[in-house]
Amino acid sequence: MRSRAEAGFTLLELMLSIAILAIILVMIAGSFNAVIHSKVQGEARLDVDRQGRAILWQLANELRGAVQTPSPQSNVLLVGLGQMGNGSPVDAITISTLSAGHRRAITGIDAEQVVSYSVTPNPRVRGWYILARNQRSALMGVNGSFATPPTELADNVVALHIKYFNGGDWLESWDSTAIPAPAQLPVAVSIDLLLGTGQGHNMEFSTEVILPMAVPVW
Repeated sequence: MRSRAEAGFTLLELMLSIAILAIILVMIAGSFNAVIHSKVQGEARLDVDRQGRAILWQLANELRGAVQTPSPQSNVLLVGLGQMGNGSPVDAITISTLSAGHRRAITGIDAEQVVSYSVTPNPRVRGWYILARNQRSALMGVNGSFATPPTELADNVVALHIKYFNGGDWLESWDSTAIPAPAQLPVAVSIDLLLGTGQGHNMEFSTEVILPMAVPVW
């Protein structure tokens, strides 16, 4: 008579082993899926974080370079339009600045440029907006047109709220062309930017910028 060891596994034992192995594999696959999902989410949030910081950095630099000088060739231009979309602010702004873009002159100051930031609805994602930036030389005058197409900075803008401090109050809009010199620029500008991550969450970015040329010292 053969021993139990020589008889091998029974069908029941084999089926039980396969079931246990399947459960272990499912658990391992679930763990890997959770890790991958978490990694994808983390990378997406990191990309949005870099995007938001870059937008605020560039806009803040251009606001700091907003022009207000006694020179007749200087266009004192800062027009901020407060507007709403889907119950959230989606403002626009146009600035005449000495710090446009990333290129700097040898002296540290660029030629005077007019830059404009505007938002339009994103047709692919409901509730999101596309933030675009345009730039042209200020030599074309205040009413000059932009010759080049706008550059898309972000297509996941949920809100963009820009406020202007006149020394006493925070205002929702600004029009330097309707303000007499020498107070055509606001003393400070606050920016609140809300970007969607694509994962059902939003990331908020905020800054406040002091405009050096708001107080004429020339």
